[in-house]
Amino acid sequence: MTQKILLWTIVVLSFILIIEVSFQSKTNFSFEEEMPPNQPKITKIKVYDEKKNQIYEIPLEEYILGVVSAEMPASFELEALKAQAVAARTFAMYKKEHQQTSYDVLIGTEDQAYQDKEQLKQKWQEDFETNYQKINKAVLETSGEIMTYQGQVIEAFYFSMSNGYTEDCDMVFQETLPYLTSVESSWDNETLENYEVTKEISQAEFCEKLAINCDYIEITNVEKTSTGRVNKITINQQTFRGTEIRTALSLRSTDFDIILQNPIIITTRGYGHGVGMSQYGANGMAKEGKKYQEILSHYYQNIEFFKI
Repeated sequence: MTQKILLWTIVVLSFILIIEVSFQSKTNFSFEEEMPPNQPKITKIKVYDEKKNQIYEIPLEEYILGVVSAEMPASFELEALKAQAVAARTFAMYKKEHQQTSYDVLIGTEDQAYQDKEQLKQKWQEDFETNYQKINKAVLETSGEIMTYQGQVIEAFYFSMSNGYTEDCDMVFQETLPYLTSVESSWDNETLENYEVTKEISQAEFCEKLAINCDYIEITNVEKTSTGRVNKITINQQTFRGTEIRTALSLRSTDFDIILQNPIIITTRGYGHGVGMSQYGANGMAKEGKKYQEILSHYYQNIEFFKI
């Protein structure tokens, strides 16, 4: 009898041990399956520094951190910084696919601003660590994420502040892109600092920069877009595009009014070309609790998100 009890005890204990080992093995396996490594493919990008006349090959995410830090205030909401990271990464990948030079992107307003760690230390001083970690978080939490339209990387233009509406791409860049059409951006308004700015310019400088005769200045036929920006304007019987006036006179936007006196007074609303994502608008949306993908889907129509 004792032998039988002992035998049954051994059988039961062995059975329990087998079940436990099996369960542990299955649990570990399931854990690995549920949390697979999700790191994007390491991609480097060739960046041209025009001032130094040098090309640098930089890891993509490091480059994006430097772009977000240079392009958007670190004080902005985290979700706005995430939206900026995705827009900057998308723009970089678009340039990488379409650039036909020895580099992918330029450092500067023609493509994207960029600041390395040493430049950021000088800019932020005692706030460096806080700002750097905040923006690094935005980049890491969107790592490898870009926007596409019908399977193609989009040309993700962005700018600082609208006049209440973004602009159709073809009105600025003479290119029709279905994901870059005008949308309302009510978060850009008079409550923002420098939403409306007035500058003075002498008549002589005005005429010199526009290459017109200064004996008499006359403005006629001001044609505006549906968003209130100047599309075309005739000055001394010479017709200019609003974008030409903005560039020639270094204006903040193409939503401008000109008062002819001496000096000439020009008032602008908003800041930037107006196409794509408004950075201040993105921050306004983030303050209302919108997530970065919601922000991007507002400013870029019918897009999808993709991990590279």
